[in-house]
Amino acid sequence: QVQLVESGGGLVQAGGSLRLSCAVSGRTSSRYAMGWFRQAPGKERELVAAISWSGGSTLAADSVKGRFTIYRDNNKNMMYLEMNSLKPEDTTVYSCAARSLPSPSGAYYPHLAEYDLWGQGTQATVSS
Repeated sequence: QVQLVESGGGLVQAGGSLRLSCAVSGRTSSRYAMGWFRQAPGKERELVAAISWSGGSTLAADSVKGRFTIYRDNNKNMMYLEMNSLKPEDTTVYSCAARSLPSPSGAYYPHLAEYDLWGQGTQATVSS
């Protein structure tokens, strides 16, 4: 059974940075396309960024483009989200997700329904 565990959330001032980590354990495979999602209270879960299993292709939501970077280290079964120039509106729970179905090496997936493995989430709070 595969487990995803996020870490790295916390409290930071506006303009600051956080790096979120997602550890993949269990019956692992480096060939999982993965992504980061976030869900603010009362809102739908939305894509933050997605990455192919090779790490060579990435996608970032318009709201975070130029500020957030997704990357992965398949040798360590880890995925990361580097968040810079944080804003108060970035405050929410961030969850990592993985797609266990086979995918092309360069494919990323922007939609919630394309993922079948989820972590519990980590809270990031940005104060103004």
